[in-house]
Amino acid sequence: MECTIRSARANDTSEISAVILRALRETNAKDYTDEIIERVERSFSPDAVLQLIGKRTVFVATIGSRVVGTASLDGSVVRTVFVAPDVQARGIGKRLMAEIERTARERNIASLTVPSSVTAEAFYARLGFVAVRDSYHGDERTIIMERLLDEPSP
Repeated sequence: MECTIRSARANDTSEISAVILRALRETNAKDYTDEIIERVERSFSPDAVLQLIGKRTVFVATIGSRVVGTASLDGSVVRTVFVAPDVQARGIGKRLMAEIERTARERNIASLTVPSSVTAEAFYARLGFVAVRDSYHGDERTIIMERLLDEPSP
């Protein structure tokens, strides 16, 4: 399985949206209520993803011509890290995060923050992020995690 990381393009929006929605429904659903998943889904339609591409640095992971993952950098904040459920736990998320880190270092960003889902907390912890506080949007819990970039990733 050869995975490539590249910048997202406008014609990737439908595939990016589909990856995010599948991950929310199949992976995150074990940690969040249906109402929370439905609310989060509304933020990731193809049109919404196109707007994000215009505002953030968005990357995709591809296998062949298929988009299988995405991650974005918004200033020093890591956002929208999702991998298609059928290819999770194969290092794709780690590769996306390495590209985010490389980009942040190029921009002289000293630390990264990620508002992690409950589902992804262990993933970010394995990459050296440390939980600093919880944040709530109604009943949706997010763990704010940080990592200094002068420390090598594990």
